[in-house]
This record gives sequence, structure tokens and C-alpha cells, in this order.
Amino acid sequence: MFITVIQFLLSLSILVVLHELGHFSAAKWFKTRVEKFYLFFNPGFSLFKKQIGETEYGIGWLPLGGYVKISGMVDESFDMEQMESEPQPYEFRSKPAWQRLIIMIGGVFVNFVLGVLLFSMVLYVWGKDYIVNDSLPEGIAVSEVGRELGLRDGDKIIKIDEVIFDRFSSGAFSKELVINQAQNIYIERGGQPMTLPVNKEVVAKLTKYENRNVQVVAPRHPYILANINEGTGAAEAGLQVGDRILSVNGEATPYAHQFLEKMSSFQPVKKKLLQRLFGKKEPVKVLPNSVKITIDRRGTPIEKTVNLKNGKMGVNPRGLNNFVTIENESYTPGAALSAGWTRSITFITDQLKAFGHMFSGKIKAKDSLGSFITIGSMFGSDWDWQRFWSMTASLSLLLGFINLLPIPALDGGYVMFLLFESITGVKIPDRFMEIATLIGFFLLMGLMIFSFGLDLSRVI
Repeated sequence: MFITVIQFLLSLSILVVLHELGHFSAAKWFKTRVEKFYLFFNPGFSLFKKQIGETEYGIGWLPLGGYVKISGMVDESFDMEQMESEPQPYEFRSKPAWQRLIIMIGGVFVNFVLGVLLFSMVLYVWGKDYIVNDSLPEGIAVSEVGRELGLRDGDKIIKIDEVIFDRFSSGAFSKELVINQAQNIYIERGGQPMTLPVNKEVVAKLTKYENRNVQVVAPRHPYILANINEGTGAAEAGLQVGDRILSVNGEATPYAHQFLEKMSSFQPVKKKLLQRLFGKKEPVKVLPNSVKITIDRRGTPIEKTVNLKNGKMGVNPRGLNNFVTIENESYTPGAALSAGWTRSITFITDQLKAFGHMFSGKIKAKDSLGSFITIGSMFGSDWDWQRFWSMTASLSLLLGFINLLPIPALDGGYVMFLLFESITGVKIPDRFMEIATLIGFFLLMGLMIFSFGLDLSRVI
């Protein structure tokens, strides 16, 4: 949890500082006074602050964003006293509409550029790993949702609509179904080609929050032991590295997904806090203290009885790279920049499609919304720099996208009013801007509270 929180706060700090620096730099370029530059919000007090020239730099205690306070601008501070005096040359309201527009899009511009550069850096430094689809000798392992789509263990995916599936990816598979609304899945089963029409009711299940991490399909491979933990039931039973598990309590489990699914039934059911405190009292699930397994050891089947602790034997399997071909596509600086740009455009396009699906009812908003709890959990519990920078790139683009929405109190709201002024020559009255910003502010606060409430209900 500590590592997850630190990663999230570091990523958020980078994004906030650079976003606000975009506004700050543009304002300074046009000789507009910036009164405050803050990382995080500081209602009541600041953790740190220092006056340098005309600007107060500081760190707030509420990590929900940050801000720059620009003189002569109606913003979330609702400081309207300054608006009652005569406009000064250094104030935002005294600048031409085109300069004010550049100041307002400065933060979003930085977000988009940062997203492209970070994606490009990740591709240049680490390249892009992918599983060669033709290297799955055992075909795919299918989840329950996958079976409802008509897929079966051992199938080989050829393409989804017109998208050739030469690089295996469960995420890409789900994206084609949910975001791109694919109509057909083309597979090979037992050497014979088949076409599976996509059931939209089943796809709708994939959009639910509880299924966000579901792998519809995965490479099918055996469960072969790579490590035996000392002092565990597996060690006591004499299991050895290289043993392949064939069955559990008489049920055939020759593949990893079957073994893991069977073993999960021996583990305690995890209930949320309120369910544990106030939920209906149900009979306690009796969990076995041991299981009988059949293993293949160098071609010889052997039966073993293994004691369990919390439903686990105490073994670790061989990694996926032992069973499939994982290639790495490397990039030159120029190719990485081009691929980073393409990846960023695809990300934004996918967000637009997702919004469209929400408005059309294909995706429920409550299943897509999440607060900093949901976002933070995506960083993982171990420190992985490739994942960290990829997540930061995605969040930067997402922050830029959201800020461009035409909602008062967001950058996009100001841009909307400034474009109106630029086209018509009619300046929006300060009083109207104040009311619109106030309404937008409360809408955003309501959305944040609602998202936080959703996350709490998912946890407790």
C-alpha cells in the first residue's frame, strides 16, 4: 500500500506541476501577473510557501490537484474584490482574447506533449513486448465471460472484425469488443475456421466495474512448478521443481487456469468490511486442510496429499515465457517518437469513443467512474518504472482530455467562452463568469464526491 501511494503521489505531483507550469509560462510570456503557484490545494494553511518576486510558491495539504492564481481572472478562488477595481495592464482581463486563450490552453498543451514524450520514452527505453499469437501451441484459456461469447479452451483467435490478431493481448481483445464494438470474432477450432457473432449483452458485462480486471482470454499452458516454498505443505509432500500438476481431488486440471480456478475454491471468501460487520450470517465455509493431487514427474504420474495453509500449497509456477514466444520490438528515437504520437492519439480516440458509449447507454457511467482510490490502485504494489511512466503518460493525456471538456471551472469552460468572444467580439461579463464558474465548481465537487463514494462502497 505504501509503494502504491508513493507512486500515485509522485505521478500526480509531476502532472500537476507541469500542467500549472503551462498556464504560468504562458501568463508570464504575456506579462500577466501570477499571484500563486501551488502543488495541491491549501484550504486553511500550507505545508510550505515562499514568496519569490510577485508570486507565492507553495505546497498544499490536500492532494487533489493544484492551481495558479492569475491576477484579474475569475477562478475557483472566487476573489471578486479584485474585479471591482479598474483593470490593470498586468491583469488577465486586460489582455486580448487570443492571449487569454493561449494562457488557458497552456496547461492542456503541456499535458498532451508530456503524454506523447513519456510514451515515446517508454518505447525507446524498454521497447514493446508482445506475445506471438502463432506461438500458442495449446491455444487460449477462456474465462466464464469468454465462454458466454462462444469461445472454448484451445481455440486460436485469427482476427476480430478486420483487426488481425497476430500479437496476442487480452487487453487488445477486450478493447475491440468494448470500445470498437466489434461484430465478429474469427477463430480456428480443431483446425477448422469459425465465425462467432459478438453477443452485445455479454460484452456489456465486461464494462462493469467488478469485471475491469477480467482476462477474457489468456494463453493456455500447463502448471509446472518452478519453486517450492520451504516449510509449506508442498515441501512436506515432497513436490519437486519440474512437476506438472494433472489433477486436484480427482478433477483433471492439466492447465494452469484450471488448477488456479480449482484452488481458489479452497480459499476463504473475502468479504467487504460492512459485509463482515453487518452482513447476513451465513454458514461458515468449511475449507479442507489438504488436497490430493496427481503430478507428472518425468513422464510418471504420482499421487500426493498436500496440506494447505489459507487454501494454498506453497508453490510458484514457471513463467509464461517458458511456454510462448515473447518478442520485443525496439525503437530508434525517431520511430519511438512516431509510435508515441500514434499511441497518444489512439488513447484520446478511445476516450472519445468511451464517452460516446456512455452517452448512448452502452457503458454505465458508474462502472467507469473512480476516484483517486481507483486510479492509485492501478500503479501496483511493486515499483516498476516502465509501468509508472506508462501510467503517468496515460494520466497526463486523460487530465488534458478532461480539462478540455466545456465545463465552467475547467480549462475547457474558459476556452469555450473565449472562443465565443473571439468569434463574436462580445466579452462575457465578469458576473456571468463568476456564476458559471461557481456552478461548474459545484458540479465537479459533486462528481468527485460521487466517485469517492463509489470507491468507498467497493472497498467497505
